Amino acid sequence: MNGVAIALGLASAACFAVSSVLEQQAAKREESTRTIDPRLLFRLAHRRLWLLGWIPDGIGTILQALALRFGALALVEPLLVSGLFMAIPLEAAIERRRPHRRDLLVVAMGVAGLTAFLVTANPRGGVEEPTTLGWVGVGAAVGAIVAVCLLVAWRTQDATRGLMLGIATGLLYAVAAALLKSVTEKIPDDLTGVVTNWHLYALLVIGGAALTLNQNAYQGGPIAAPLTAIALLDPFTSVLIGVTAFEEELSLEGTRLVVGLLGVVVMSVGIWLARRTRSS
Repeated sequence: MNGVAIALGLASAACFAVSSVLEQQAAKREESTRTIDPRLLFRLAHRRLWLLGWIPDGIGTILQALALRFGALALVEPLLVSGLFMAIPLEAAIERRRPHRRDLLVVAMGVAGLTAFLVTANPRGGVEEPTTLGWVGVGAAVGAIVAVCLLVAWRTQDATRGLMLGIATGLLYAVAAALLKSVTEKIPDDLTGVVTNWHLYALLVIGGAALTLNQNAYQGGPIAAPLTAIALLDPFTSVLIGVTAFEEELSLEGTRLVVGLLGVVVMSVGIWLARRTRSS
């Protein structure tokens, strides 16, 4: 494993944790909106707390891009899950309360499941750029799941709504990370290719959609529900994209396969339990 990529990934996770809590605190102060309402972003843009959250977010994005430059997608993205252990206690500290034990249990289950999967799978790097068919497959699969999540979120509220929007956000962030990797591979050797290639513009559209859903998700109660889904599904989906599109390899054979599948089950249960996290 690349030590530089790991260090950059962990630093990025810390920045994203601080950013997530600041943005969530600002979003909770706004009147609840529909599932997809870009106007929420305009209202949040007038809140200093939300704008302040963009500072660590920007730093985290830069660190993430650098980490992807040094390491495989399936290595870097899972490191971001460590931010969960910082975000939930930080939210509790800001709200002057103790972290809810159920929230910590949900996080522990999710992280344990994801860790078991990643350790046994041992993802390794593949090609620098997926084929067009690979990108189409990723877009179709993620698009279908996101559509279902939005439909469920439209019909629910509170933590369940936040969880569904969190799942959709995590999936879109994973796609955005894959696009970001493709873009950074061309820097600094082919800046013209970066501007003329569709990856950059797809990244802007998908990143904007993910940002909108993310802020709407934060209005659904405590941060544990949406952030757990985002922090776990972003890296897990990144691994799947890495395998299917970037041709990254996994070592899932024999006992490793059993442990890996068990990890996926535990992680899924943790995400599902997040729908009943307690309000502060």
